[in-house]
Amino acid sequence: MTGPTVAVPQLAVADLRPERNVASVRERTAALDDAVCVALFPEYALTGFVADERLGDAALTRAEAVEYLTPIADENDIDLLAGYVERDGAALYNAAAYVRPDGSHRIYRKRHLWGGEEAMLDTGTECVVVDTPAGKTGLLTCYDLNFVAESAEMTEKRVDALFVIGAWPAAHSENWRLLCRARALDGVRWVVGAGRTGQRDVAGTRTTQYAGRSLVVRPDGAVAAALGRDERDLVYTLDRSILEEQRAFVGAVD
Repeated sequence: MTGPTVAVPQLAVADLRPERNVASVRERTAALDDAVCVALFPEYALTGFVADERLGDAALTRAEAVEYLTPIADENDIDLLAGYVERDGAALYNAAAYVRPDGSHRIYRKRHLWGGEEAMLDTGTECVVVDTPAGKTGLLTCYDLNFVAESAEMTEKRVDALFVIGAWPAAHSENWRLLCRARALDGVRWVVGAGRTGQRDVAGTRTTQYAGRSLVVRPDGAVAAALGRDERDLVYTLDRSILEEQRAFVGAVD
């Protein structure tokens, strides 16, 4: 196969403990094979999330998130995508940072909030497309998958891949898998989904079990590789010829 090799080091997040999470990201990234050029970590990978005032103490500024991730990217010569709660003045956002070894970066703020997020966070407004080793790549976070308009906008931008970070509840894990497959098929593109695993068990909040089930979906909607709930690495090479063949088959050519 010819194409970029991507990895999802499936991770259990320590809610409200950024330094511990950064250490986990550093350790898991360093353990990846040298062939990997992009690693995806889940929604809230750096900070975790709780729907109360403690969230502000764990939140990171954009500069702090980039400063945490850049040395890890540089030391391992790898691009990183990781979620976190972003503090911008008095506002908080569900953010995802795509960071390269040279420190250049793009930030996506989740545009569709879910559950307790609505009470704590502001909504992002920008569709973000990044140049990655996988080609033009759209960034989405978790519940964004439910909205076909997001997929249509990415289709108009002719993205070759979607990188999706999530913290999907285990009770609804089939929806996560189904929506990742749908978003690959309806836009004829690769989808790489990084799901949080483990559980949130923070005093004063409801314990939540997370689905894990990180996966890579082909441009024809077939699941190419997937994990269960273990903290393991999913590594896969995105064969460029598969994307070209599927786009030619359905007439979705440039």
